[in-house]
Amino acid sequence: MAAALTIEELIAEEETVQLGGFDYELAWRLGCAIRETASVKNLPIAIEVSHHGTAVFTALLPGASPDNLVWARRKRAVVERFNRSSLYMRLLCERNATDFHARYRLPPADFAASGGGVPVRVRNVGIAGTVAISGLPDVEDHAMAMRALEKLA
Repeated sequence: MAAALTIEELIAEEETVQLGGFDYELAWRLGCAIRETASVKNLPIAIEVSHHGTAVFTALLPGASPDNLVWARRKRAVVERFNRSSLYMRLLCERNATDFHARYRLPPADFAASGGGVPVRVRNVGIAGTVAISGLPDVEDHAMAMRALEKLA
């Protein structure tokens, strides 16, 4: 099981893991790499990799459900809205003892402040996409996405 991170560790992690570029081809390769890792380990996850808000790669592995795809989309929406990981937003709300949906007036059907959505940052550019994983405990979804990005950085 992945270790829980602090908000400060998440910020450092996001700033450290930056790619030299990101396009549809790299988004597809990233999704395939995550899928391969999950398949070898028989992990029941949904994966979504997007490029500037457009889903480029989507996969649902055996044992996962269509609900996991919805969770991945909702995590991606959090990343796109706040430019931070969905785990960061969960921890921030917990630290401030506030309900995410009430605080930001966002519909639960569209946004999930639960780990697994991470921004794809490009050096000297900013956020160019997202990786969202759902199906494991949220800190493990987050860790899997970050490990995949680290391999490309």
